[in-house]
Amino acid sequence: MKICTLVLVGLLGICFNLSAQLTYSTTPDAQTKFPRKSNNLTAIMGAFADEVEVLKKEIKGRREQRIEGLTFYTGSLEGRKIVLVQGGIGKVNAALTTTLLLEHFRPREVIFTGIAGGLNPKYQPGDIVMATKVAYHDYGRVLKEGMTVRPTRNPYNFQENPLYFPADSSLLLVAGVVIPKVKLEKVGTYQPTIYSGTVVTGDVFMASDSASLYIRRTMQADAIEMEGAAVSQICWQQRVPFLIIRSLSDNANHSASVDMHTYGPIAARNSAALVKALLERLK
Repeated sequence: MKICTLVLVGLLGICFNLSAQLTYSTTPDAQTKFPRKSNNLTAIMGAFADEVEVLKKEIKGRREQRIEGLTFYTGSLEGRKIVLVQGGIGKVNAALTTTLLLEHFRPREVIFTGIAGGLNPKYQPGDIVMATKVAYHDYGRVLKEGMTVRPTRNPYNFQENPLYFPADSSLLLVAGVVIPKVKLEKVGTYQPTIYSGTVVTGDVFMASDSASLYIRRTMQADAIEMEGAAVSQICWQQRVPFLIIRSLSDNANHSASVDMHTYGPIAARNSAALVKALLERLK
C-alpha cells in the first residue's frame, strides 16, 4: 500500500501535540468518579451490518450477550480480547450503545469502525480517514445569517465540552506504527490510502454538493458521518480512550446514495482491516 512518509510523520506529530490535551488520569475525579477501573479488552462498534459482520465472523470463542435489546459479541480477535456490537445509525443510537458498552464491559478503549462520506476533494472511495478529532456539524444555533456550530455541555458539571473531541494520542501512535502493514482492498484500479483528518457528525445522510462544500469550508472536515461525535462525547466525558476510523464509501455529493451501495462493502472491509491491525498491536 502506498503510504506517504509525510503523512505518517504528520500523524506522529499530531499525536505528540494531542498528548498534552488528552490525558486520561488514573485518579478518578472527585465529582464524577471517572475514569473507572477498566477491563483489559477493546470495544469495537459499528452502525451497519457490513461494518460488523466482517469482524464478527473472525472472532474466536465467540459468545453472545443480549443487553437492553442489543447483541454484544465477546471473544478474541487478532489475539486481543474484544467486545463487538452493531449499534445502529445515528447519534442517539450511538450514544445509547456506547453507554451500555462502558457500563457493562468497562473496556480499556473504544474503536468505531465504519463508512463515511468524503469531504476532502483529494480523497476517494475506499480511502480511510482516521479521525484525529471529531465534532458535530448540526449542534449549535441557527440565526437568519445561518448555522453557528457550538460545543455540547458535560451533564456531570454543565461545563462546555471541546468543540472538537480529540482522539486518544496513544491509539493514534499505535495506528501510525501499523498503517504501513495494512493492505487495503482496491476500488477498481484505484489503490486506497490511509489518511488522518477531521471527521464531523450529524443526523443527516449528506448527498449535496453545496452543503458538503459548506461544511468542508467552515469546519475543515475531511469526512462526514452519523455516529462518531456521539461516541466521542460519551467516551470523553467518562475518560475512556477512543478512536474513530472511517473508510469512504462516497463523496457526500449528488451521487452519494448510489456510490454508498456500490463502494460501501469495500469501504467496510478496508476499515475492518485497519481495526484488525490495531488489535494485533494492542494485545
